[in-house]
Amino acid sequence: MATRHSHPGPAETHSRERFLQAALTILVQEGVAGLTVRNLADAAGSSTVGVYTRFGGRSGVLDALYERTFELLHQEFVRLPERTGRTAGDILAFARAYRRFALESPARYGFMFERPVPGFDPDPNLRAHAQRHTFDLLVDRIRAAAPPDMAARVAAYLVWTTMHGLVSVELTNRQRTSPPGWFLDPGDDSYSRVFTEGLTAVMRGLGVLA
Repeated sequence: MATRHSHPGPAETHSRERFLQAALTILVQEGVAGLTVRNLADAAGSSTVGVYTRFGGRSGVLDALYERTFELLHQEFVRLPERTGRTAGDILAFARAYRRFALESPARYGFMFERPVPGFDPDPNLRAHAQRHTFDLLVDRIRAAAPPDMAARVAAYLVWTTMHGLVSVELTNRQRTSPPGWFLDPGDDSYSRVFTEGLTAVMRGLGVLA
């Protein structure tokens, strides 16, 4: 893939992978604040020169990490069972995989979908790559049941933004003490139920409950 940072030759692949695994560990354990060139070099058992040689600097590390995190999300979708042909059930399975992925590591999720690193704008080619391997899979699940007057991508966008919004707010709420009288219990069952209800309501409104 052509990006603003060159990819390594075969001889560098193993070494680069070591750095990427180290970057993922730092992201999960320390958040984006820990993703410095020095920390990455130490975690990979190398020097800062090794980071610059392989990634060109911190922006190259962030681009590579962005690509890798979306590859991990793609793997979650690929592992889903075969589609049943019932659009609503197939979409809910997709959405639940997305939610599990987010809850597994809020720091990783935030890196992918928020702007936790000031000034970091992922390479446009990487964003297109991420879209093809995540959002476009949802489009495929919706296409057969999308109403004739609505493009499948529009319907998929509305479903995606609904599941994304529900998950993002859930992560925020889980980090805070619930206010008195809050209608959602802190347990997972309560949030899982409202997640399903919200998506079902949107699918019903879009007419894709087949």
